[in-house]
Amino acid sequence: MGPGAAFTAAAARQAEVLRTDGNTFFGKHRYGAAIDAYTEAIALCPNVPVYWTNRALCHRRRNDWTKVEEDSRKAIELDYNSVKAHYMLGLALLQKNELAGGVKELQRALDLGRGANPVGYMVEEIWQELAKAKYMQWEQSSTKRSWELQSLKEACENALEEKHFLDSCQTEGFLDEMNVPHLKQFEDLGQVFKRAAEDDTPTEVPDYLCCRITLDIFRDPVITPSGVSYERAVILNHLQKVGKFDPVTREPLDPSQLIPNFAIKEAVQAYLNKHGWAYKIE
Repeated sequence: MGPGAAFTAAAARQAEVLRTDGNTFFGKHRYGAAIDAYTEAIALCPNVPVYWTNRALCHRRRNDWTKVEEDSRKAIELDYNSVKAHYMLGLALLQKNELAGGVKELQRALDLGRGANPVGYMVEEIWQELAKAKYMQWEQSSTKRSWELQSLKEACENALEEKHFLDSCQTEGFLDEMNVPHLKQFEDLGQVFKRAAEDDTPTEVPDYLCCRITLDIFRDPVITPSGVSYERAVILNHLQKVGKFDPVTREPLDPSQLIPNFAIKEAVQAYLNKHGWAYKIE
């Protein structure tokens, strides 16, 4: 081993010591000291993405979102498949009210978290943040559409009033007879705009799209041999801590018998796409 390689190996070892120190400081909520430790580690080995994501997490705890974004972007440059980096970048963009960019990054983090090497402890947290972001995105676009619909409705009503006035001038003496179709036109117009606004109205999620245990909308549905669908994490927790049986049918159930329910998953996605995630997320 040459002197350069020896120096590199020594720097890597020292950087790992600093990372451990940083983790210890973080655990004690000493975020400034943790940042200093991770910064020193980065100076020694700038191409290790975890040093950047660890520092970004410290900045997040201090609400320094500009630095969260900077460190997250650097981590993504080094490792495009970093769940934490995409997740924290998404949160940072949401803080800047860049909803589309934030949703895109959170969706990427969720997809990676559910990938070949699932990061189970983060998936639920990412999902919740993504749901909130989607709801904010829906609210923003819904407000804009509602204003546009109202303006269009007023324009149509004014046009009808003008037409009714002109018609009444040409057919003087028949106003009573003309009021009936005139009012019917206004009623029909109101119904048209009411239907147009329906997709912007928050709705209750249908029962069949919700887990029988949590009563919350499915994220990762699986189906049992008896035909009952559950949220994967919830039914696995039940099988591990309560017993190996179906909680609804009480029939014996082993984790190996659970099968992804792609039909329900697609139905959930179709519902969310149509309603813009227009339901309240606690």
